[in-house]
Amino acid sequence: MQINYDHLKKTILALTEGETDTVSLMATVACEVHHADERFDWTGFYRVVGPELLKIGPYQGGHGCLVIPFSRGVCGAAARTGQVQLVPDVDAFPGHIACASSTRSELVLPVVNGSGTLLGVFDIDSNMPNAFTQTDADHLAQILGQVFHSAD
Repeated sequence: MQINYDHLKKTILALTEGETDTVSLMATVACEVHHADERFDWTGFYRVVGPELLKIGPYQGGHGCLVIPFSRGVCGAAARTGQVQLVPDVDAFPGHIACASSTRSELVLPVVNGSGTLLGVFDIDSNMPNAFTQTDADHLAQILGQVFHSAD
């Protein structure tokens, strides 16, 4: 299944139009993205809740880790560096946190609001190796930028 990012973007922007509540936006994005592609095994957000600390936010899929420090794992790396983490093989990522043993590859994008404040990270896991492409990262980064521009 090839994901139709134009359709996904239009759908998400229509559903979130005028909304500024971060958790509501996260819940909507997680749901829509998760169901858009069969590669997406776990799709959700980790929210910044304190200095160098992420806690689980809205997600779709099995349980996730509850707390992730910026110093650990793929999500921590995205939060710490502000850079997209495109990981084709999680077993080869130093310090990977195995929240689910089925995860083989991961894509994590930092989420910032219009003033540049880091709100959290958007984490997508797949049970297939090398499941994500730079095209996925670019489209999802664009969607996140538009949705969270006006977030609280």
